[in-house]
Amino acid sequence: MNDKQKKPQKLKARLPRGFVDRTAGDIRAVNEMTAKIREVYEHYGFDPVETPLFEYTDALGKFLPDSDRPNEGVFSLQDDDEQWMSLRYDLTAPLARHVAENFNEIQLPYRTYRAGYVFRNEKPGPGRFRQFMQFDADTVGAPGVQADAEMCMMMADTLEALGIKRGDYVIRVNNRKVLDGVLEAIGLGGDDKAGQRLNVLRAIDKLDKFGPDGVSLLLGPGRKDESGDFTKGAGLDQEQIDKVLFFVGIKDYAESAGRLAELVAGTSRGGEGVEELNFIGALVASAGYGSDRIKIDPSVVRGLEYYTGPVYEAELSFDVTNEKGEKVVFGSVGGGGRYDGLVSRFMGQPVPATGFSIGVSRLMTALKNLGKLGASAVIEPVLVTVMDGDVEAMGRYQKMTQQLRAAGIRAEMFQGNWKKFGNQLKYADRRGCPVAIIQGGDERVGGVVQIKDLIEGKRLSGEIEDNASWREARVAQETVPEADLVAKVREILAAQAEDRKRAGNAQ
Repeated sequence: MNDKQKKPQKLKARLPRGFVDRTAGDIRAVNEMTAKIREVYEHYGFDPVETPLFEYTDALGKFLPDSDRPNEGVFSLQDDDEQWMSLRYDLTAPLARHVAENFNEIQLPYRTYRAGYVFRNEKPGPGRFRQFMQFDADTVGAPGVQADAEMCMMMADTLEALGIKRGDYVIRVNNRKVLDGVLEAIGLGGDDKAGQRLNVLRAIDKLDKFGPDGVSLLLGPGRKDESGDFTKGAGLDQEQIDKVLFFVGIKDYAESAGRLAELVAGTSRGGEGVEELNFIGALVASAGYGSDRIKIDPSVVRGLEYYTGPVYEAELSFDVTNEKGEKVVFGSVGGGGRYDGLVSRFMGQPVPATGFSIGVSRLMTALKNLGKLGASAVIEPVLVTVMDGDVEAMGRYQKMTQQLRAAGIRAEMFQGNWKKFGNQLKYADRRGCPVAIIQGGDERVGGVVQIKDLIEGKRLSGEIEDNASWREARVAQETVPEADLVAKVREILAAQAEDRKRAGNAQ
């Protein structure tokens, strides 16, 4: 029998499925983008608020599965008092809880924005992650659709602030009440038809995926997919199906408004919904937002199961190349609508609310495709190299580093093995440092430092063919008094910035 202890197994480093590590470039791109979004929201008079990542599970409402352990769709755990808590699924349900809990202290209308990560316990896949960032804006306590119109205008202004030009985007607007009127007009009104209405909503939500023919099957007897799986339909007859497809198929609202008004005439909510759409259209037009920017479009079907009134979606209309090499329209980067029932769940009284959410990662991808993000690359730090390791020398190098930082220049003192000086310059090269500061014993006695322009040096090294020429040229390296360190580094960085600008203009 072998009494030798088994060698501990090395832990395998592995990233959980559906999650990603973010690089410095990604983080800076997101920060650049969210700063511009935040500026627009603040300009409209919205204020920030932050809610925790966890909420009590029952506060998340419609996202909960019907099971003893509510951990499908959301990530959940039990607190020490045996109450279930879940990572937030979106930013809207936590806001509803925050408003209800602080209702007496909040000034209505409450205009707020928040950015943060949300979590979905779903099967990950290409472009589908379990953690992603959203950026929301909401108005709570404003019952009129002028609040919805303002949201649409703010979405348009946000996209333009990010560099997306007119013609490359449109904010499309629909209204859940109009669909309710259509459903009532075809005989699906009343509490006894609630289940069938829900099946209709779920069917038309597949319009982008299956097209009118596929939705027609889901509205009628049902649809069989390529694998042979059968989805039972809503059971409508052909006349009912035609009326629903007419509504979601409207492309030109002005042309179809009369027929739509006729279809919902006499219904309890349909006429109200048409009036609200017309009101939003008139308001945005009065403010100078034409149909090229904000468009009434009944084909918008996102979230109709969730929203109670106007629904809006920000869609980008330019082409991108997908992973298969195909040209496709980029599509939606965010949207929202009126959700008057969400805060009311906690209050026992009506609390109107409207808002929208931007998918930060998706919008960032769009901006990168347009070349609108990351163009102003962060300059890597100036490197103060280390020639001697005693306390006095280290103190001098640290003092130089702090002088550069105090002058607003990004800088670092080399913290690795200083005894191999060549490795320090290799580090600077790999890091992309623009300048290296060098002071050995001779320079210290003379009260000077060597300043090496690494960007210019790299360029010239390609033009000099032999070592003799290199030694004679002393490429892009100057010796200056210690007192002139900051001024000389500034001069070199300014020259490099001018070179980058010229190179950008030449492209």
